[in-house]
Amino acid sequence: MSAARPLTTLRAIAVTATLPLLLASCGYGSEAKKDEPKAADAAATNGAKLSASEVRIGYFPNLTHATALVGLQEGLIEKELNGTKIKPQSFNAGPSEIEALNGGSLDIGFIGPSPSINGYVKSKGSNLRIISGSASGGVKLVVNPDKIKTLDDLKGKKIATPQKGNTQDVAFLNWISEKGWKVDPESGKGDVSVVRTDNKVTPDAFKQGSIDGAWVPEPTASKLVSDGGSVLLDETALWPDKKFVITNIIVSQKFLKEHPDVVEAVLRGTVKTNDWIHANQDKAKASANAKLQADSGKALDAKIIDPAWPGIAITDDPLASTLKTQSEWAVKAKLIEEPDLAGIYDLTLLNKVLKAAGKPEVSDAGLGAK
Repeated sequence: MSAARPLTTLRAIAVTATLPLLLASCGYGSEAKKDEPKAADAAATNGAKLSASEVRIGYFPNLTHATALVGLQEGLIEKELNGTKIKPQSFNAGPSEIEALNGGSLDIGFIGPSPSINGYVKSKGSNLRIISGSASGGVKLVVNPDKIKTLDDLKGKKIATPQKGNTQDVAFLNWISEKGWKVDPESGKGDVSVVRTDNKVTPDAFKQGSIDGAWVPEPTASKLVSDGGSVLLDETALWPDKKFVITNIIVSQKFLKEHPDVVEAVLRGTVKTNDWIHANQDKAKASANAKLQADSGKALDAKIIDPAWPGIAITDDPLASTLKTQSEWAVKAKLIEEPDLAGIYDLTLLNKVLKAAGKPEVSDAGLGAK
C-alpha cells in the first residue's frame, strides 16, 4: 500500500498547445556547503541519548527535497534526536552527494533515483541503502510556444535535461525512444538534440533561445513558464497512478549498522515532517522557501513557487517499483549495464516507524536487503 498523499491534488497534465535558477535536481551541480542546524532548542532533551553525537544529512536546495527543507527549517527532524545534533550539508549534485557518502563525510542523504542506482551499483552493493521515500512527481516538459505547439514538434528541436544519465535525462530519452525517434545517449545528438544543461543556467539558455525547451524538475519548470514557456507535458501523465519517485532517502550502510537508533529517529522526524507538510500546506511552502533563502540568499518569487508546489507529492513511500522501471529505462538507453539492485532497499526501520504511527507499511518491490 502506498503512503503517498499529494501536497494538493496532483495534476497530470498533457497540454498539446499553446520541465537554475539556483536550484538543481538529481545528479548534477557543484560543491557541497555546510549549513548550521536550526534552533538547538528544538532538540529533544529528555529520553535516552542516542548512539551518535551527530548525524550528517545531505539534501538539495530544491522543492522536490521539501521534506529535508521543512524538516530542517522547523526543527522537526532534530526534535526526534534526543540531543544528537544535525550537521546539514546542501548539495547541487547527486554525484557529489554520493561521493560524500562514500568518503565518510555524510551519513544520510536526500537524493534522486538515478544517483541512488549508480552509487549502489558502482559500489557493488556495499555502499548505501534506500531507507525511505520523500517525493514524487514535480517534473515537466516546458517549451517555447512559438516554436513548439505539439509533442510531435519536438523533432529537430533542442531540449535541455540537467545532466547525462540523471533522472530527467533518462526519462526524456525513454520518451524519445517510445516516439520511435533516435538519439545517441552519449552525445545527445539525433532526431531531438538533448542538451545537458545545469539547472542554474537553463533559464538563461531558454531566454536566449539556445534551447527550445527543457525536461526539468520544479521549480526550474515554473521558472521557465514565468519566462514565457508553456507546459507541454507533466511527467506524472506517463506513470501508472500518476506517481514516480523523484527523491529517496539513503543512508551509508556503515552508519546504518553502527547507529540504527539514529537512523530510526531521523525517519520518525521525516514521517512527522511529511505529516506536517500535508496538514499545513501554506506554512510548509513558506517554510521551504525560507530554507531556500537561508541556503542561497534568495527566496523564490510567488509566481514561481505557487505553481510549482502543487505538482510535487510528498510521500514516505519510496515507490520502489518506479525506481526499478527507471533503471530499466537507463539500461534501454545504454547509459548503464543491467544492474543488480537486490538489496538496494532496507525499509525495516521505516516500516517500524510507520506501524508505530498507525500507518500502512510500504513495499520494496522485492529489492530489499536480506
